[in-house]
Amino acid sequence: MWIFDILYSCLMLPPATPGKPKKATTFQEFESITSDAWDVGDDDDELLAMAAQNLNIDVVMETANKVNNQMQVGEGDVTSPEVSFASQSSPYTDGRLVKSQSEAPIGSPKDAAGEHAALHRQRSLPHRPPLIPLVARMADQNTSGTPAMTEREASRLDKFKQLLAGPNTDLEELRKLSWSGIPRQVRPITWKLLSGYLPANAERRESVLQRKRQEYFGFIQQYYDSRNDEHHQDTYRQIHIDIPRMSPESLVLQPKVTEIFERILFIWAIRHPASGYVQGINDLVTPFFVVYVFEYIEEEVENFDVSSLQEEALRNIEADSFWCMSKLLDGIQDNYTFAQPGIQRKVKALEELVSRIDESVHRHMQQYEVEYLQFAFRWMNNLLMRELPLRCTIRLWDTYQAEPEGFSHFHLYVCAAFLVRWRKEILEERDFQGLMILLQNLPTMHWGNEEVSVLLAEAYRLKFAFADAPNHYKR
Repeated sequence: MWIFDILYSCLMLPPATPGKPKKATTFQEFESITSDAWDVGDDDDELLAMAAQNLNIDVVMETANKVNNQMQVGEGDVTSPEVSFASQSSPYTDGRLVKSQSEAPIGSPKDAAGEHAALHRQRSLPHRPPLIPLVARMADQNTSGTPAMTEREASRLDKFKQLLAGPNTDLEELRKLSWSGIPRQVRPITWKLLSGYLPANAERRESVLQRKRQEYFGFIQQYYDSRNDEHHQDTYRQIHIDIPRMSPESLVLQPKVTEIFERILFIWAIRHPASGYVQGINDLVTPFFVVYVFEYIEEEVENFDVSSLQEEALRNIEADSFWCMSKLLDGIQDNYTFAQPGIQRKVKALEELVSRIDESVHRHMQQYEVEYLQFAFRWMNNLLMRELPLRCTIRLWDTYQAEPEGFSHFHLYVCAAFLVRWRKEILEERDFQGLMILLQNLPTMHWGNEEVSVLLAEAYRLKFAFADAPNHYKR
């Protein structure tokens, strides 16, 4: 089974002689001239720099208000994105990474001296991906029990509880309410309903849970002992290698969690031979696992010893995570079949869309021969999980599960909004390498609810403008 080396990040190897890198003409050529380069950040204070104005804030705020009004059953009780990107500033340069000292300095001549000093500190590629802490600003996402809820948050929670308490949950109303974020207390049940794992009928839920959990552990008994067989050992070995690269490290490196993730990923691969296991799928377990752990604990996950949970709770979390990840992958499996055609189509669509919504950014990347595949492959393959803190991914997935075809279709517009969000920084870069380092180390570590809300509002605006008229973004 082949595994692409470019799945998480794709940096062009430096040419042997001065000049621009050779452009790949096929997906296979692109694979052969790229290397698997994990991003790394510098100190938080240096890395966390957010740029001045990127998106059209007036348009975004107007759209955000419209979206919130549409999605909240007319009550207007959702926190709108009141903090604009314009309020964020400072450079990102000290968070960059180069493969070797010979590749520095990067950027324009006036920046060369300062950047050389920063880049000189980083002499080689890291051996694992960036570890984005789960703890920072976790309260922004209602994933923590503290601080105390505001009156608006309490009102929203009551609406969720009333909707979920009925004998038959109105899934359409639940989607509308969930689009702007789901309170921590009801996120587990809401995700299970929106993913299609649980039925809308309340009386049937317990029996469905018992049956599906028993079915999953039946798969474990049937297949898991084969992980060291000759025809499965490569799959299991790759899973075993990839899990320590995941984040948050304090969670996934707990032996009990590693064991659970290995079982989930191996069983999924065995039951989906068309794709098998592909790097990137491993990341998609984490949000489900974290959310379902919150059914049993009050504290933050990264400070919690998962092995202290009762065995029954651990089994429930494992089985529920497996089935919900499977539901997600059912909608995007062509992202992971041979040659990954789904990702190639989506990257091409992203390029066409950006060329229409921000021609300056598009032409700038063309000028320096940056291929969208070189950075957006990971955005599609990992659903932006390597670009955002986990708390933001969880909030993003609230909307993806509420949005029709959220993971397979709406994600394209989120990626377009995300790219254009960094237009100022992109246009300041004056060479291929500088652009690639920027696009693989975007300073989002301090992002929270406000930034995600604005991003989603802009994505919704783009979808409204282009989704029903795809020829509008084709030249």
